[in-house]
Formats: sequence, structure tokens, C-alpha cells
Amino acid sequence: MPGIAIIDYGVGNLRSVEKAFAAAGAEAVVSSSDAVLRQANALVLPGVGAFAHCMTELAARGFDKLVQDSVAQGKPLLGVCVGMQMLFDESEEFGTTAGLGLLRGRVRRFDGDLVVPQVGWNQVRQHGSPRLLAGVGDNAFFYFVHSYFCEVDDQAVVIGETEYGSPYASVVAQGTVCGVQFHPEKSQSVGLRLLANFSNMTIDKEQVSNTLL
Repeated sequence: MPGIAIIDYGVGNLRSVEKAFAAAGAEAVVSSSDAVLRQANALVLPGVGAFAHCMTELAARGFDKLVQDSVAQGKPLLGVCVGMQMLFDESEEFGTTAGLGLLRGRVRRFDGDLVVPQVGWNQVRQHGSPRLLAGVGDNAFFYFVHSYFCEVDDQAVVIGETEYGSPYASVVAQGTVCGVQFHPEKSQSVGLRLLANFSNMTIDKEQVSNTLL
């Protein structure tokens, strides 16, 4: 049984995420097997590109229901970049597209005079002392590439915030579900620390709901 399974639904550079987990000292495998994904202790939902395309590809394989079922069973889930956005109710990218509905909120495009997409390093201001960010300094820099952000209904799920024109949620966690807007696999030592934290927190699923925040 794999410890952490990275969901392969035909989107994103999955091997870089797998290699980052390995560099962090964590066991993770890339898989498109329904059986392997269901047997894993925890899941990672990556995402690159357009929200609608990612949701279409995920649903085409039945993995949208698999993710929802796994979370309902208490399995830890980490959404990365567009994968974090997919955790929410809907996105306005290329019209309205429904998300997984695991967290309340919607995905909006950056507006105003901002350069879009935001590409490069930006800081994450922590809310409280979340276990997912243990050992990562407050206002640490992570690597971002995105044009849309998550407008969160319940601010209690926001454990990390980033400023780009105005503050937005860059790290979220509720129960066994968490997400990061940045790319931990491109964020050097702090990104590896976050992945190691997630791995450590998935060993005991009963403990996860009390530790992600």
C-alpha cells in the first residue's frame, strides 16, 4: 500500500512533485490506478493550466468522485496550485465551472493593474502556528505561477496569506483537506519542508484532522 499517491489525470508535471517528496524523505508514487489511489494513505491533487480543463480531465477518469469519497472517509488530501483551486465550489475561469466543493468559496481572476499571471517568489504570512508549515519561517518565500486566486467564504480555513494587489489565501486547511497555491516542488528547502510535514501528518489519519490547522 503506497503512503502518498499523486493523482495522475493527465495534467501537470507529476514527476517533479514525486521527486520533491523523495527529496523530502517521503514515500510518494504517481498513479492513474483507481485501486492504488483508493488504497493510499493520502492523496495529492496537482494542477497546471486552466481550471475547467483540469476538472474535465479529473472527471473523465472518475477521480472527482474518488477524491470526494476519500475525503469523506477521512483520507488526507493536498491540493497544489490549480489543485488547491479545485478544492473549492467553482471557478470563473472561461465561464463558471464547478469544482470539488470540499471547501466553500470560488476562484477569481486577479484584477486591476497587476501583471497576470503572477510568476515568481512571494511571501506567505502564516495565521497561527499551523502544523503544515511547521519549521517554515513566517513570511517565507514560495514560488508562484497563477492568474487566479481563491476567494474563501470561511476565513478560518486560511492558514497562510499572500499579498498581490491585496491579500489572498495561499494556504488553506480544513479537517483532512489542505491546499497550497504555490508550487512546493519549485520552492527549494521551504517547499520540501512543507511536503515532509504533510507526509508526517498523514501517518496517523485520526490525528490529521487535529493537526492540519
